[in-house]
Amino acid sequence: MDNRDSLDRSSTEVALPPAADGYPPYNPNGDSNILDGFHQPPPNASENESSGAVDVVLQSDIGVNTLLTRLKQSVASAREFAAFLKKRSTLEEEHAQGLKKLCKSSHESSRRPDNRQGSYARHYDEVIGIHDRLADNGVQFALSIHRMHEDLHDLAANIERGRKQWKQTGLNAEKRVQDSEALMEKAKAKYDALAEDYDRARTGDKQSGRVFGLKGPKSAAQHEEDLHRKMQAADSDYASKVQTAQSQRQELISTQRPQAVKAILDLINECDAGLTLQLQKFASFNEKMLLGNGLCVSPLKGQNNDGSPRSLRDVVFQIDNTHDLNSYISSFSSRAGQRPAEIKYQPHPSMGSSQQPPPPDTRSYNEPNPHTTTPSGAFHPTPFSDNSQVPGTAQNHRSEPDQFPVQNPGSQPYEGSPHQQNFPSSAVAAAPPQLPQPQMSSPLYSQQPNPPTPVNPDLTQPELPPLRPVFGMSLEELLHRDGSAIPLVVYQCLQAVELYGLNVEGIYRLSGSAMHISKLRAIFDNDPSQVDFRNPESFFHDVNSVAGLLKQFFRELPDPLFTHQHFQDFIEAAHIDDDVTRRDSIHAIVNSLPDPNYATLRALTLHLHRVQEHSAANRMNSGNLAICFGPTLMGTGSNIADAGWQVRVIETILHNTYQIFDDD
Repeated sequence: MDNRDSLDRSSTEVALPPAADGYPPYNPNGDSNILDGFHQPPPNASENESSGAVDVVLQSDIGVNTLLTRLKQSVASAREFAAFLKKRSTLEEEHAQGLKKLCKSSHESSRRPDNRQGSYARHYDEVIGIHDRLADNGVQFALSIHRMHEDLHDLAANIERGRKQWKQTGLNAEKRVQDSEALMEKAKAKYDALAEDYDRARTGDKQSGRVFGLKGPKSAAQHEEDLHRKMQAADSDYASKVQTAQSQRQELISTQRPQAVKAILDLINECDAGLTLQLQKFASFNEKMLLGNGLCVSPLKGQNNDGSPRSLRDVVFQIDNTHDLNSYISSFSSRAGQRPAEIKYQPHPSMGSSQQPPPPDTRSYNEPNPHTTTPSGAFHPTPFSDNSQVPGTAQNHRSEPDQFPVQNPGSQPYEGSPHQQNFPSSAVAAAPPQLPQPQMSSPLYSQQPNPPTPVNPDLTQPELPPLRPVFGMSLEELLHRDGSAIPLVVYQCLQAVELYGLNVEGIYRLSGSAMHISKLRAIFDNDPSQVDFRNPESFFHDVNSVAGLLKQFFRELPDPLFTHQHFQDFIEAAHIDDDVTRRDSIHAIVNSLPDPNYATLRALTLHLHRVQEHSAANRMNSGNLAICFGPTLMGTGSNIADAGWQVRVIETILHNTYQIFDDD
């Protein structure tokens, strides 16, 4: 009865519902009462029937095997959930750490002077702070479920060791009983066979006569006596085997099997209770994290709103764009200076004979110089005749009518350029926006007077001799010779493309005329200071040839723009998957380039960035430009597979133009 009671008590602990009012503490080293913190409902009729069926199975020969299989399932489930917790903690940790890095980089970027300030900067910092608190919640959640993984993994390991121990103990006891019963059956079979032989010899056939034995023929009486003696020995052996089997089975049923069943049931209950507890803690931690994130994004409103954190929505809606704009503009009021004087038409005093004289109070006593140049570079000539010359001017220039000012010949734009002829010459002579002008020891453009109608260069003329070669020279040599960090051929080509090629489809991808490129190269090798690509006739109205000339210059550099020394460094940086880390690595290598290489790369990058801004018209985005300029700027390495990484280097620089060259 005691054994039966112990089995009944153990069977009721197989599956218990969790507590509804909290999470009980888990004690893996406690007594058999594992689920003290859980409430067990009173049993009903169906549970009583199930308990009876459980007792039948546990008291049978398959009870131990059944429980061992069930315990193995519990351990597998615990390990599977532990693996899930480990992967989830890793994902949460990566997400939280990535969010913290993003918050840090965004906070540093928002402090830079090239970003908006004012209410936007203040409230953007609050938005970043909210995300930083979300990242902290994620880190705490990842640590919590990682500890749960470790606890559950240790529990599964302990349960597995107990399972192996009781598997050996319980199954060995069952096997001993089975072996003793098998020996009993074998002894019984031998006893039955001898009994049948003895019965047949005693009452059976008498015609057989003599029976031959080892020592000669035996009589029927002798044979019967031998069988009787063997039968008695088999009977005695059979009786002893039965007694042994009975004692071992009695010991198995009364002691060994109940102990194994109870121990395995305790292990099952312990493993299931631990797994259930970790599942409940996982649900609780998820609710806590989501609730914490929700309170970070939209905190509860307190009694007093002073000092209480604001929601993400409230922070964003507090940004005042109009106030920020007005504050930024008003901060430059001290630099605005006084308003310039009103522009008035002042005729020369010599014209007074044909016009009304000015009022006496506005006429100056000292007459102005008739050849004074205006700020725009124009001057008003005196009324000479058509054949007369203005003093101090070139002999081949005539004075224009009085009402039209004459432009400075050295800065007059060509016909057909985007600039109008009545614009100030200083605006025309300036380089395209953000394009650095090279510092030349000689004049950048020819100061000779331009003819009214430019004439196309003659393609049939022989090529000019290379008096001052540009192509095939290193950037260091050009810097020492010309005194410019950016070669003039690069500057002129970039200027021409920005004036006439930004909206040309396929710029830098389509090839120009080989004849035009050869002619332009000869002109630059002869005297680059005499070239002015602001006039489209100077490059035969073929902007694709200008683009091809620029790429040919970079291809023929003895040392590529990115230099052979830093080639492998750029390739290794391109292998970095993280965009920010790859950008910073390439930025550091760019900063280590020689001065002329750095200056030329900066000018080219800013130019290509403007080209890609017009990709809707020219179909040349950063990827297409990177394909065109990758091997051209970096040179060809020993491994042909590096071509793809060269393209990635150029594309990364174009994507981060103002991050790499922001402080220059």
